[in-house]
Amino acid sequence: MKALGTLLLIAVLAGGGWYFWKQNQGAGEAADAASSSRPSTAEIETRDIRFSVSAAGEITPAEQVSVRPEVNGKIELLPVDVGDTVSKEKLLFKLDDRELQTEKQSQETAVARTKLEIEQAERNYERSKELFEGKLISQELFEDSKTAFELAKNSLDRAQRSLDLVLERLRKTVVVAPFDCTVLTRPVSIGQAVSGSGGFNSGTEVLSIANLNDLIINAHINQADVTRLKVEQEVEVTVEAVPGLKIVGRVERVAPQATIKNNIKGFAARILLRNVDRRVRPGMTANISIPVASADNVVATPLAAVFTEFNQETKQQERFAWVKTGEQWERRNITIGVSDYFFAEVTSGLKAGEVVSLEDRAKDPNRKPDPATGTKTGHAGGGSAASSAPKPQQASTR
Repeated sequence: MKALGTLLLIAVLAGGGWYFWKQNQGAGEAADAASSSRPSTAEIETRDIRFSVSAAGEITPAEQVSVRPEVNGKIELLPVDVGDTVSKEKLLFKLDDRELQTEKQSQETAVARTKLEIEQAERNYERSKELFEGKLISQELFEDSKTAFELAKNSLDRAQRSLDLVLERLRKTVVVAPFDCTVLTRPVSIGQAVSGSGGFNSGTEVLSIANLNDLIINAHINQADVTRLKVEQEVEVTVEAVPGLKIVGRVERVAPQATIKNNIKGFAARILLRNVDRRVRPGMTANISIPVASADNVVATPLAAVFTEFNQETKQQERFAWVKTGEQWERRNITIGVSDYFFAEVTSGLKAGEVVSLEDRAKDPNRKPDPATGTKTGHAGGGSAASSAPKPQQASTR
């Protein structure tokens, strides 16, 4: 029995070892297959290169107003609702003005009565003046008639000012749109009493309106990219909620001082959008593409084919590529211009149609000797796309 148990244990261990060996062998074969399917060369081509930096922001109206009455009252007319578009000077709402109309009539009556009093006082003054000049009345009576005339004129001024105040309050019971707008919210209803803006809590908000023809994006631009942004510069805007839509925006202003948002130090920027698609609404997220550098129809190489090495003699970084000449690989110094995240412009050293290596060929025995030294020495100092990515003159590939 003891021998049988030992045999069973040996069999289990052998089976487990065989199973793990097959698993590891399969994983290795899969890795080899993936490695062999990855391209190791590329052909130099002509293409357009566009390098830009990106930022995100929220779309908001360029003009948004909380509409509150200036006087106390009760909502009498409210012809608009959420989503309605209202033209400039069209009615938004009207307050009940019956009490003010009554007060207006009283003030108009007071003004008319005061005018009659002035006419009477003026007649008395002229008559007293004639009698005083004929020495028929005393100077005291003449002065009294003159004073009564002046007081009557003052009473007319007071009555007229009171009437003007009532008319002004009546005018404020009618609220019209200050610009072409869309109603965003309407928290009150007809018949509800509202307070004026000079009262408690700055008055009751009846409506909030906005001009949706002109929208803005409040973006937070990373401090590393803000120097590339200029006022009046045009940027390309895409909206996540409307796939395929591209809008041209204009940089309206950039904050002079940095702020921290989401633990990232940057600068607030305001991007203006005019006459945008009606599908774009406030609150949507927008992605901003800020152009930095571009080159059209230029000789371009993949970044993975560009290697960097520090030259001890010149004390400068040199860029080079491995170019296929026949069956051999030749190291060739190159000069880089504009680049994006995948390709770089080659201003010298390569031409369209040549084949370059995406791998470091420094240890390849089938490469052509270095023409400067006649040897095959020299190390690329990187050998991968990540470590050898160039830093173009006009832009950096971050």
